[in-house]
Amino acid sequence: MRAACRGHSAAIFFAPTHFERKEARVARERQAKAVCAMCPVRKECLNYALRIHEPHGIWGGLNEVERRAIAG
Repeated sequence: MRAACRGHSAAIFFAPTHFERKEARVARERQAKAVCAMCPVRKECLNYALRIHEPHGIWGGLNEVERRAIAG
């Protein structure tokens, strides 16, 4: 209920179903991470994504590759 992403379009947190150019992906992820940066439940969100091994999207301010890197 306190998540900063509430009310934002999910499109900024998840890749589109069509091809996305690198520049567009970087811009989309930057926008999503900016929302996450001011989120009061960012840590809980990230922990949830790590716990369930979420393979898609920006969760807790990290993308898929970044989460895999810290999950080991």
